[in-house]
Amino acid sequence: MSDVTGEIVVEAQDVERIYGSRRGREVHALKGVSFQVRRGERFGIVGESGSGKSTLIRLLAALDRPTAGKVFFEGKEISSQAERQLRPLRRQLQFVFQDPMSSLDPRMTVRAIIAEALVGVTRLEADQRVLEMLEAVGLPREAGDRFPHQFSGGQRQRISIARALAPRPALLIADEPVSALDVSVRAQILNLLNDLTQRSGVTMVFVSHDLGVIRQVCDTVAVLNQGELVESGPTDEVYRSPQHDYTKALLAAAPVLKYRPQDPRFATA
Repeated sequence: MSDVTGEIVVEAQDVERIYGSRRGREVHALKGVSFQVRRGERFGIVGESGSGKSTLIRLLAALDRPTAGKVFFEGKEISSQAERQLRPLRRQLQFVFQDPMSSLDPRMTVRAIIAEALVGVTRLEADQRVLEMLEAVGLPREAGDRFPHQFSGGQRQRISIARALAPRPALLIADEPVSALDVSVRAQILNLLNDLTQRSGVTMVFVSHDLGVIRQVCDTVAVLNQGELVESGPTDEVYRSPQHDYTKALLAAAPVLKYRPQDPRFATA
């Protein structure tokens, strides 16, 4: 596991998010959620559909504003800033989404997709960085001249990871990045994320409905249930001795993924 004793990168303080409905009823998506994510940490957010995970990461990325409470990024409150004030954050925060096909522009080559995230560099520097990232995610350099539809689902997710890490962000948010992949491919992508985040030292918030998947990658886990943070702590500790009934139920339903290179099912995705 990585060193998680560094400065705080992301912090949520008593965050609430309430949505209205057409019938005038309020939906409490988040209820007083508080936590901190430190530099270099791999922080997991786990919960079932409707638990508030998507709402929470939208607030962390300043794509939405909390009804109450505050969100901080590298010591600065971002929950009440105007969009023009958030431009530095947009460069420092990158996403890996659940469905790589819908998140990659089908009209662009892989080289252009990865280079698009690079700002303020020369063409030569961009080309070099693209090649570095293709190698880092296990794709050949000639993959840069191809289009997303020419790759498998696992390979497209590798491209998404390369694009997200190319600008060397301070924070990577991985939103259910393996849930749309076959089980054997999931293990490869989890191992890739584990390796790349350890080597680069990037801070990562990893979102999943599966605590078993979170265990493969994350140092720390926060368990959400119906908008409330019901349990949090070091992942191994929570896994060994869950305190909340909801956490126990998630663990009981979690498969264990193990990557075995000698197994033919784990051929390159």
